[in-house]
Amino acid sequence: MRLHGRPVLLRACAGGLPKTSGAADPRGKAARPGAHFIVKPGERFPLDGRVIEGSSRVNQAPITGESMPVGKEIGNDVFAGTVNGDGALVVEATKRADQTTLANIIRMVGEAHSRKAPSEQWVERFARYYTPAVMIVALLIFLLPPLFFSGPWDRWFYSALVLLVIACPCALVISTPVSIVAALAAAARHGILIKGGVFVEAPARLAAVAMDKTGTLTEGRPSVVEVVPLNGHTEQELIERAAALEARSEHPLAQAVIRYAQSRDIKPIPADDVQVIQGKGVSGHFRGRLFWLGSHRYLEERGQESSSMHDQLETLASSGRSVIVVGNEEHVCGFIALSDELRASTRETLEALRSLGGEHIVMLTGDNRPTAAAIAEECGIDEVRAELLPEDKIAAIEQLVDDYERVAMIGDGVNDAPALARATIGIAMGAAGTDAAIETADIALMTDDLSRLPWLIRHSRRTLSIIRQNIAFSLAVKAAFVGLTFWGIASLWGAIAADMGASLLVIANGLRLLSVSSR
Repeated sequence: MRLHGRPVLLRACAGGLPKTSGAADPRGKAARPGAHFIVKPGERFPLDGRVIEGSSRVNQAPITGESMPVGKEIGNDVFAGTVNGDGALVVEATKRADQTTLANIIRMVGEAHSRKAPSEQWVERFARYYTPAVMIVALLIFLLPPLFFSGPWDRWFYSALVLLVIACPCALVISTPVSIVAALAAAARHGILIKGGVFVEAPARLAAVAMDKTGTLTEGRPSVVEVVPLNGHTEQELIERAAALEARSEHPLAQAVIRYAQSRDIKPIPADDVQVIQGKGVSGHFRGRLFWLGSHRYLEERGQESSSMHDQLETLASSGRSVIVVGNEEHVCGFIALSDELRASTRETLEALRSLGGEHIVMLTGDNRPTAAAIAEECGIDEVRAELLPEDKIAAIEQLVDDYERVAMIGDGVNDAPALARATIGIAMGAAGTDAAIETADIALMTDDLSRLPWLIRHSRRTLSIIRQNIAFSLAVKAAFVGLTFWGIASLWGAIAADMGASLLVIANGLRLLSVSSR
């Protein structure tokens, strides 16, 4: 957007879309493609666009699922809803607000929901035919014997009443809702929020499970996984210097270094005269000496890299790790490798899912392929599909549904929401998950504990077993009294007692679900 031949710069607000001024846009409409806006460090991008000035690292995890911040320079694309890192960027909008990647994700969620077939309880379908059939049979019992076999009217009227009482579907109808409510309450006690009775039964029949990587299989935040001191330095010296330079930074990688230092009882002492090298790293004085910290690219620019260092750094990068290099004016002090680590329960959970009948476990992630492959190999995933956009995840879920029919999708990000909606059952990570994922999912793991998944499947199967027991018992009691009625043995009081007794028994059986263990 231009005013008197110059581009209008619009500041990106963290919570909304940039608006042009009245002079620039007298109609007050939202910014159109071609408008320029500034995004400061820590702010969200309000529109999809292309960087035209500046460099920074951007957290794209909510949209693309990438576990580490992605470097952005002039000419790179950025997405609405992602978070800017440590450098200010001037961005040219490439799409209107209703055409952004985020807006498309919201539309795909609605479309995916509309393709899910409505599920109906068996008892409700059975009741459509059961009640009219009972009324007809009772009328026939009252009329046919007296009219065609000279039976006494009073006896067969009494038998018809007995049939109506015993055929009352109280126990049958109440057996399912009592069990479902008890199952929902038990799940809530164990940190699982199930959004309705229809979703209690679905986990019992799953054949395939699709999982997001970042924030689902992994912790969703970087952690220090390897420290490589060089040139006679120790690990403690390297961490002290890195923590000093990163002490006042809010960058995810900086926070990971600080947490690692604290876990080693190293108290970060902020460096003096810290200078941010936009998009590359930082420098500062620590204990009277100048140190710098930055990326592999910054090391190459400084000309301090040897061939052996290059090979080490390339090996670390190919395994899906981000690397921080620490050095001074004389030499490189060492490397710090960071990665988004697996949740503690991931391997055990996947093994349990397989033992419970999971035929196929697949990872669906927007992260790069080397990182995804490294995580999959570590935890034993059957199939990896990486570098996926939200629409790619929907296509992958639809293919899995075609192949396996009953598929669960587990995720936590905005980019997972369409796939959560399309799957047979969507499961969101409730604590770390985005609002979009939690709203879309059918089930939320409120403690972000993947080990609850096998418990959920066992709980669902036990619920189905109890529902079947209740239905079978209710029908058996009724069938027995119908037979006794035809033989003229059943009494009205016996029918009432049997009906009420059956109702109380199925309620008690259903309430057993409240006492399920945590394993």
